Amino acid sequence: MPKLSQKHRKMLIIGGSGFIGYHLAKLALKKGWNIDSISRKFPKKNRKLSKVKYLICDITKLKNIKKNIKKNYNFVVNLGGDVDHKNKSKTYQSHYIGCKNISNFFLNAKITTFVQIGSSSEYAKSKSPHKESFKCNPKSYYGKSKNLASNYLINLKKNKNFPAIILRLYQTFGSEQDLNRLIPFVINSCIAKKKFPCSDGNQYRDFLIVDQVVEAILKCYKNTKAYGQIINIGSGKARKVKDVIETIKSKIKKGEPQYGMIKLRSEESLKAYPNIQKAKKLLNWEPRGDFKKNLHKIITFYKKK
Repeated sequence: MPKLSQKHRKMLIIGGSGFIGYHLAKLALKKGWNIDSISRKFPKKNRKLSKVKYLICDITKLKNIKKNIKKNYNFVVNLGGDVDHKNKSKTYQSHYIGCKNISNFFLNAKITTFVQIGSSSEYAKSKSPHKESFKCNPKSYYGKSKNLASNYLINLKKNKNFPAIILRLYQTFGSEQDLNRLIPFVINSCIAKKKFPCSDGNQYRDFLIVDQVVEAILKCYKNTKAYGQIINIGSGKARKVKDVIETIKSKIKKGEPQYGMIKLRSEESLKAYPNIQKAKKLLNWEPRGDFKKNLHKIITFYKKK
């Protein structure tokens, strides 16, 4: 990432109170950024950073954005969106309309870079490894909403030269993650010696530790060759979910996974992982380290909580 002058250190993280937003802010602070965060709620105590300014704002309401946000930012990262993807209206409003509102708000604000966090769900059941494309046919409310946002921003770059980059993330894991995600759910269930429901585990997914995800986000700043591009961010390797669960169980030596109690959703692919050559080429970024070592580090974190 280019060295920043004092006046080019203003970052806005939309959804900065969330898991990835917290880790992004933490790394960005170390690199000299001044950071504001907007969310609908203040962060939980464990994800609050003293040097971050937290603002309350609902990005689905343009009037709310105009009232609560200034335009004096260089770098805007959109991690916003409702986490309950079962509600069609809320998912559409927060992941598409919210993105549309915030990008239009900053359209004439002379920001340097706008990063939209997309999702592997946009690819739906496309054959893996997924290669970047805006011609997707997602089936889920979440995938459809994210894909609408991706296409909107690509058109905004083409027609208005808006400096947008879309990063499509796969399964991200790490410390301070909510327990409704696979890895922390399994870790905590095993620590508590619980029987816990899970799928049959025969699906394959891509897992990447959050530290490396936020490094990729920061590499987007002033990266003009990446503007208007969709870029996959993942490890580039498919891992069987059952193997991940069994690895956690064997390390903790407790817990009883109840395989087959949760059915795979109809819109889910059996195998989903990305081609990451574009990230290597455009962002000069690639995943580092060993998955099992990173997993062990996170297990240790949750054991100490």
